Amino acid sequence: MSEVIEADFIIPLVLGEQRLDRAVSELMPDHSRSRIQGWIRSGAVKVNGEERRPRDKVAANDVISIYAEIESLERWEAEDIALDVIYEDDDIIVINKPAGLVVHPAAGHPSGTLVNALLNHCPDIGKLPRAGIVHRLDKDTTGLMVAAKSLVAHTSLVNQLQNRTMGREYEAIATGVMTGGGYVDQPIARHPQNRIKMAVHPFGKPAGTHYRLVERFEYHTHVRLKLETGRTHQIRVHMAYIHYPLVGDPVYGGRLRIPTGASEVLDETIRGFNRQALHAKKLTLEHPITGEELSWEVDLPEDMASLLKLLRANDHKE
Repeated sequence: MSEVIEADFIIPLVLGEQRLDRAVSELMPDHSRSRIQGWIRSGAVKVNGEERRPRDKVAANDVISIYAEIESLERWEAEDIALDVIYEDDDIIVINKPAGLVVHPAAGHPSGTLVNALLNHCPDIGKLPRAGIVHRLDKDTTGLMVAAKSLVAHTSLVNQLQNRTMGREYEAIATGVMTGGGYVDQPIARHPQNRIKMAVHPFGKPAGTHYRLVERFEYHTHVRLKLETGRTHQIRVHMAYIHYPLVGDPVYGGRLRIPTGASEVLDETIRGFNRQALHAKKLTLEHPITGEELSWEVDLPEDMASLLKLLRANDHKE
């Protein structure tokens, strides 16, 4: 069974002068480079209405049009895994992802993922690329995610992500006391020595993260963050880069900071916080069919809410 992929992109400035196959790979990360090269050779990809070769260069503001068929898609098994569905209609589904749930099957997690749960909840989603998944949250990051349930919705959501019109706001608890909000504009790439990590790197992909203070404590800060881009581990990398790593982050976390005179409960909570304290709190997008702006917001998970309560109580104790 084949599925038709239709998409239109305008080449952004950062991808100008790249090879066509590389630029399209950046714009459509859910598809392999070899698949995209096949589309280009078959004429399924046009630049300003004309066919090109994979190695031909593109320029900023070129219009890329894609009309391609996927002959076969990967198949995963449906599994009866509970989902916290915040919104659903014929075209999109918004869920509140818990900590510990991997989004997509991979070598280390072939089952028990969000994709397996979605296939059980809405089986037709299996006909879409990546089972409707258009963006991800790390395994231990909680909060809002949207998935497509129709091909039209999939194309629209991917475009909104690429055009940076989808609003994604997070809350986090960082180690260290910030004096004010700010903006981190630093490119991110795979760490040159440690392949499981990402790092700020001059030849990385552009990445922008806005952050503002919500509440300050003796050694910690509650922050609200807004993404301009969606690089792997972006918030975690950027916060560590400016020396405010997230509490509990097993990869990028810094030295533990225990407040002066901390209660036994607070001490144990900080030491035992075994995931990055990061929550995708708000999601805003344009409905793929109606064009209506939709927005959802969900409360912090219990572990983060409890830690904030303990930090607050410690700061205000007599």
